[in-house]
Amino acid sequence: MSSGYGLTGGPSRCFPFWQEVLACYVVNTNTEDDTGKKKCKPVLEDYYECLHHKKEASRVLSLQTAYRKAETALPRDSVPPAGAIRNLGLLGKEEDSKAVIGSLGKR
Repeated sequence: MSSGYGLTGGPSRCFPFWQEVLACYVVNTNTEDDTGKKKCKPVLEDYYECLHHKKEASRVLSLQTAYRKAETALPRDSVPPAGAIRNLGLLGKEEDSKAVIGSLGKR
């Protein structure tokens, strides 16, 4: 909201950033000299980021892209064989394992 108060009656999440922007302008500018506005650029960028989340969105997108690229580049070396999957969780059943692995070798 432009008043600085959200729908619930309290201040919005970006209102403290806006107060920092106003404080910076009050300290660094006056009616005759506007050159102090350059000092307030980082504070203003923080306020815009709070409003629009553009930097955060671009970081998330780049991380997702890098993760997908790394995921497709690596082959799946640690894939268990079919016999190990069939016999998963069977402790003390070595004879069954040998029978399953032996039948896979005959195919």
